[in-house]
Amino acid sequence: MNFQVTPGMRRLGASVLGMEAIVAGLITPVAITVNGVTPALAVTVGIGLAVLCVVVAGLLKRPFGYIAGSVVQVLAICTGFLVTAMFFLGAIFTALWITAIIVARRVEGATTR
Repeated sequence: MNFQVTPGMRRLGASVLGMEAIVAGLITPVAITVNGVTPALAVTVGIGLAVLCVVVAGLLKRPFGYIAGSVVQVLAICTGFLVTAMFFLGAIFTALWITAIIVARRVEGATTR
């Protein structure tokens, strides 16, 4: 299967990852204050995931960026072990990630015909 990266996929994927970076950064104080997670772990996971989202958004010019983005989605769901709401939010971001790829490919496929 030939995975062709389109400009629409990059825009939508980067938008999803950008919003996800904000949410990932905001889980840090929630994990510390509400769930009693140690600050070192909360900062490492929350800020680490936020930085990873931004880095992966920059990698979306190449097909492996979408693999990395999919790994980010799995990691986002796994942060639910620190902040339970992230199980739900991670699943929503995963759905948005998949939808962004599918919709962009369909839209750009329809406009090139």
